[in-house]
Amino acid sequence: MKGVYLFRRVGGECMIVADNETAVDFLYYEPIAKTVAGLIRARSGDPLTIGLHGDWGAGKSSALLMIEAAFSGDKRTLCVRFNGWAFEGYDDAKAVLIETIVSELLAKRTLTTKVKEKAAAVLKNVDWFKVARTAGGAALTLLTGIPAGGLLEGVASAAKQLISNPGEVLTGEMLNRVLDGASAHLKSNSSTGETTPQRMHEFRKDFEELLEAADIDRLVVLIDDLDRCLPATAIATLEAVRLFLFVPRAAFVVAADEGMIEYAVRNHFPDLPASQGSGSYARNYLEKLIQVPFRMPPLGSVETRIYLTLLLALSSGLKEDEFKKVLPIARDALQRPWLDKGFDRAKIATALNPIPSQLEAGIQLAAEITPMLAEGARGNPRQVKRFVNTLTLRLAIADERKFRDEIKETVLAKLMLAERFAPEVFDAIALELDANGHSKTVAALEALASGSPPDTAKSSGKKKPVDIAESLGKDWPNIEWAKRWAGIRFPLAGIDLRPYFFVSRDRRAALASVLAAGPVEEMVERLSASSLGAKSVAVSELSGLTSVDAERIFHALAAKVDTADDLSKRPIAADGLAALCNTRPELRPPLIALLDRLPAANIGGWVTTGWGSSVTGPQAAAFKGLLEKWRDSGNKPLSAVAKMELDTPLKAKH
Repeated sequence: MKGVYLFRRVGGECMIVADNETAVDFLYYEPIAKTVAGLIRARSGDPLTIGLHGDWGAGKSSALLMIEAAFSGDKRTLCVRFNGWAFEGYDDAKAVLIETIVSELLAKRTLTTKVKEKAAAVLKNVDWFKVARTAGGAALTLLTGIPAGGLLEGVASAAKQLISNPGEVLTGEMLNRVLDGASAHLKSNSSTGETTPQRMHEFRKDFEELLEAADIDRLVVLIDDLDRCLPATAIATLEAVRLFLFVPRAAFVVAADEGMIEYAVRNHFPDLPASQGSGSYARNYLEKLIQVPFRMPPLGSVETRIYLTLLLALSSGLKEDEFKKVLPIARDALQRPWLDKGFDRAKIATALNPIPSQLEAGIQLAAEITPMLAEGARGNPRQVKRFVNTLTLRLAIADERKFRDEIKETVLAKLMLAERFAPEVFDAIALELDANGHSKTVAALEALASGSPPDTAKSSGKKKPVDIAESLGKDWPNIEWAKRWAGIRFPLAGIDLRPYFFVSRDRRAALASVLAAGPVEEMVERLSASSLGAKSVAVSELSGLTSVDAERIFHALAAKVDTADDLSKRPIAADGLAALCNTRPELRPPLIALLDRLPAANIGGWVTTGWGSSVTGPQAAAFKGLLEKWRDSGNKPLSAVAKMELDTPLKAKH
């Protein structure tokens, strides 16, 4: 199949996977497709609706392609694809679906006179319903049973509105079209006085005879992306299937997230009685529309590992002929994934010997990151695919910027797991990086996971890895996830992580502090980004600053506190000021001056505590004076907290 692998070259040997459906069965969905096709063949004489359910990205569209492929050699079956999302915004979704089916049938079958006549009859009825809808005032719905003659009232009403409000209802051209169409349909039905239900019955009869005239055993309509449509479009499409097209020889496979369809039903029927329950009604409604539901299963860990290995190898430049040899091995292993056998180096070597370097690298990387990727992606193939594409694009960017040799694919993939599934851990790492781009907490956590002490512990011989990890990581967010993540055997310890965060800045622009042009700007951002970031700055870094740089950092942090929008809450930069002034005694008097000029009427009780040694010793008397000032202020919350602080011995507090 031309273009079947759907990869695009983006630089060097890097390839990205096109994020759309594919008939290449990476995930062994063929049994699902064959089961659906077999069910359709077994019930060729009966109308049938099948639901192919699953989350967005579960592979529903690809499964539809495989179902279509299952009928590719069957001349007695006609497959028609319909994408509901592509027609979002059209006034009448029912008419669009019906017209699409008839158009495809006319394009793909021999046009005998009888086929043309029956197609014309079907389209004529579609026009009748569209006229009724356009006339507006007729208030004609598909189930009301209003006589066709009632259209006159609707057209007359529309005409009256046009006269009184020209330009607001219909254009002249549209009105002429409505009148001409209504006139023709009314003339053809004035003698019979057909009602809407009769029209519907006639439509179904004409549609059934059209399928018979087309000389096919089965019409298979594959409806995709219905869960992306607005509720009204989704419901209109489903009702078109059941009310108009549900006739012998017709089968419909509807690919949609059932949760989204249930939401559309609840939205369509907002006034259900409380006793009915919107959730149960929506499920019952969907069950009436869909006779046979199939659920696309999420990927398990083994399936994710195999899929990830294939994607990584292809994105790294695995040749197409090599991929064709390894794909059957992967599919064999996917038949019984609970055994976790068959997709290993020994088996792959029977088809590819030696194993290509791209595939070897994919095997190694997938083996390490799959457990956490499968957990985070919740078995969603699209999430796995996008992870690989993001990895590939970032490597390509590094290559174009001439620092690809500073990026290890394994390290980047490990960091991306944190970025994607635990962004708070990713942020904490970025904020903790020292001047060489190293993270001591990550180093300690990795050492703890591996059972060997980090370099710092080896040299001192005083601390065990567990002590270092606990002391450094106790304030980290999501620390338990971070511990498991650190166990991935691609170490970050001792690696300059700055280029990795640089290449990831498309997702983390806020972490520009890591990439700042100078040490002062970097330190300001680290001390003011979060309380955790301020506490993670080492005392040695602050004490090692020149006096000029320390003063510049102080003024930058003071400005952030001074200009905070809401002083009733502790500004984040306040923790950075405390950390800086605790280490730099020369900055403590300016700190007292800053606190003194904050407006007592607006500040919260946070200002009375959290300053550590910055307000002890020579500054104790000055700080006590501030507490007395705040106690006597008209700010009752601040006054109460200041009084408590004054009643507590300073030594006990700080």
